[in-house]
Amino acid sequence: MAKIVVVTSGKGGVGKTTTTAALGAALARSGQNVAVVDFDVGLRNLDLIMGVERRVVFDLINVIQGEATLNQALIRDKRCDTLSILPASQTRDKDALTSEGVERVMDELRERFDWILCDSPAGIERGARLAMHHADHAVIVTNPEVSSVRDSDRIIGMLDSQTARAQKGETIEKHLLVTRYDPSRASRGEMLSVEDVVGILSLPLLGIVPESEDVLKASNVGAPVTFASPESAPALAYFEAVDRLEGKDVPVTIPTEKRGLFDRIFKKRGS
Repeated sequence: MAKIVVVTSGKGGVGKTTTTAALGAALARSGQNVAVVDFDVGLRNLDLIMGVERRVVFDLINVIQGEATLNQALIRDKRCDTLSILPASQTRDKDALTSEGVERVMDELRERFDWILCDSPAGIERGARLAMHHADHAVIVTNPEVSSVRDSDRIIGMLDSQTARAQKGETIEKHLLVTRYDPSRASRGEMLSVEDVVGILSLPLLGIVPESEDVLKASNVGAPVTFASPESAPALAYFEAVDRLEGKDVPVTIPTEKRGLFDRIFKKRGS
């Protein structure tokens, strides 16, 4: 049975779509069958990051409304045949998402894939709630700034109260991913430290993705950074995050002020 992972945060612009693409590509590179699903109806971007925007014919809403089959809407990545994307609609609004339709699509995806990664829209409205509803795992993406951490805390509350697992008295496995981390700014007190973020949110740390031009370059060429620049610092951080998502016990790499060098000493976990 597939594992469903929601990539969420509450706040926009923290790197959810980049993270969904990077983690999905990293999982697929290991030979696992992976689907990435864009829930950001009306403002889709996952297809751009994945480089398949010209191949979109049908989308998630078409499948939900019975206008296309899942086979017709899924787009297989040409670089890795174990990776597929289900794009969002760019012309509909979030009201077109229905609970029954999403459940039907998730059930069908579970039968066909090992991992399903759901790219949640920003905010706490319908699209975000439906993106997380069927999740087994949640990757909470946050930047090391107060507003981002506060919004992530709100999302954690929703995961613990409004998901299918919560309604059955079960828990979602929650993981914290810190993105756009700049060690020089952190050392000057211009952003929260990783220890501060972990302490506030009290979640296991999945990884720390450093601020890097490699992420922007990868996005501009339509490729997850784990495909476009697999030896770069952010790609290595995402590969490590996948190891932890799969249950492997590996220390978290903290970027240091010396660009490209890492200090593998941070092993603290949130409780």
